Amino acid sequence: MKRRPTLAGLTMVLVVALAACGGGTEKSASVHGGGGSAGSQSIEQHDDKVTGVRDGVRHMPRRTTRATRAHLVKKCGTDTRKVRHTKRSHGRTKTYYTTKKVRDCHKVRRGTEKYTRVLRSERWCVRLDDVNGKRTADDRWYRVNSTVYGRVQGDEDRAKVTIDPIREGC
Repeated sequence: MKRRPTLAGLTMVLVVALAACGGGTEKSASVHGGGGSAGSQSIEQHDDKVTGVRDGVRHMPRRTTRATRAHLVKKCGTDTRKVRHTKRSHGRTKTYYTTKKVRDCHKVRRGTEKYTRVLRSERWCVRLDDVNGKRTADDRWYRVNSTVYGRVQGDEDRAKVTIDPIREGC
């Protein structure tokens, strides 16, 4: 009987922890690398378009390597479990037990397998000067998707472009 209050307390802690973690929206979410000092680089989600003068483009291909990992296979077996039955009649309780066959499956390691591990995902970046008309906002890198990168790459150098960035920085 001591188990019920403990389970209720654990459930409350879990609910409070989940409520604390999932508080914001994706648009306002930002991730900070480091302790939050003024020099730390922040990654912010952008929904608005950015206008500037094309200063350069950069494509970083996906970097992969071959690696090995454990090969897991599903192994099943049958087991018998004792099941308790209670029957009430005429104010008396009668308890009897039966055995029930159950199938127990779990994954076990059987050798190794080779796979392609991704060390760095593919990135497309654009560098802009005079961002949003500000003369002092120069050499700002923005990560963009491949279609925006292809469009901006086709433009001439120092041409005015408008992009929809995924995030700041490259």
